[in-house]
Amino acid sequence: MKIVPELYDFSQAFFTSYEKEGKLVSFFGDGHPYYAGSVVKAMASAKNGYQKIADLFAEDIARAETEEYSPDRTELESFFERLDHEFKPTVVHVEKLTPTITEIIVHAPAAARSFRPGEFYRMQNYDTDPIIIDGKPMSMEALAMTGAWTDVDKGLLSMIVLEIGASSRLVQYVKPGQKLVVMGPTGAPTEIPFGETVLLAGGGLGNAVLFSISKALKKQGCNVMYFAGYKKGEDVFKMDEIESSTDKIVWCTDSGAEIQPRREQDVHFRGNIIQAMLAYAEGKAGDQVIPMKSVSRIIAIGSDGMMNAVREARRSVLQPFLGEHIAIGSINSPMQCMMKEICAQCLQKHVDPETGKEITPVFSCFNQDQELDRVDFAHLKSRLRQNSVLEKLGNSWLTHLLSYTTA
Repeated sequence: MKIVPELYDFSQAFFTSYEKEGKLVSFFGDGHPYYAGSVVKAMASAKNGYQKIADLFAEDIARAETEEYSPDRTELESFFERLDHEFKPTVVHVEKLTPTITEIIVHAPAAARSFRPGEFYRMQNYDTDPIIIDGKPMSMEALAMTGAWTDVDKGLLSMIVLEIGASSRLVQYVKPGQKLVVMGPTGAPTEIPFGETVLLAGGGLGNAVLFSISKALKKQGCNVMYFAGYKKGEDVFKMDEIESSTDKIVWCTDSGAEIQPRREQDVHFRGNIIQAMLAYAEGKAGDQVIPMKSVSRIIAIGSDGMMNAVREARRSVLQPFLGEHIAIGSINSPMQCMMKEICAQCLQKHVDPETGKEITPVFSCFNQDQELDRVDFAHLKSRLRQNSVLEKLGNSWLTHLLSYTTA
């Protein structure tokens, strides 16, 4: 049965329903055919319909307004306690993994229980519980936080942030016991195949995202080859987690100290990830524990430049060494609401890989894992730099404040 709004006067029918094949569907608010389509109409439904709702509970309202009314709040308070326990995250531990990367562990049972590899969270502090630095209250904007690992039994969730702006730099000052807003998990979980040979390419913070992904891949019987790239060897973190779910690791550094491999099959390579992949394919980066030709899936997570380099290399210098495969990148376009297809701040342009013509864009906060060949990286680069002036100003101001407060 289909309801055709123009055939009915729904303006006075605040509760509308129909029954078909034993199923009853009711409408109110923006789900009502007369009020659907915009936020303004949804607000109008509440204005026009609130009295009807009040009429339904007239007896209860009248009883609650009497002086002698004293409701039993035991069940309600128990419910509120459960909500606080499940949905009001509390900071447990904060640790600087490197000079620019911070891990924050929170007690957030519901958020930890729902996590799937590849998903992320939206985190910020309460204005009523600000970050205090030398007695000065400070607040961070909402941040997209990488989900690293969870302990469901203990209700713990680990998130990792790269400190590049004022808000991300403030994370290190959050204190154990402090309450935070942690929405999620959001985004789409990474597709975990069964029994495939997968090449993981992580750049900097991207390696944190790959902790849980590589672990899930091994559980599904996949062979995992890992290229872990860092600007400097001093930037490496959580080597144990990377080693525990990989068959072969090529540690890549542009400069600084060399990363010392701790397993016989692993090697260190001085250069970027593309150079390391080419060296491995040519037999110049240790034993080929996993032949490059056997790779059926590539997952690249890092900066837009690094992921674009992987995309281009697959069609150029690496093409002779690769067989048929799919290549995925975790696209980090600018985000605001992170509520999946709401504000459109994260829209990412896509192009047809054959014709180069623009096709339907993608909400990155709804599905950050996108085919590398379809991503318009020029558009992504432009978007990521659209707020660079404001970010530099914010960063400089925070640096000034911190120098002032610690003086």
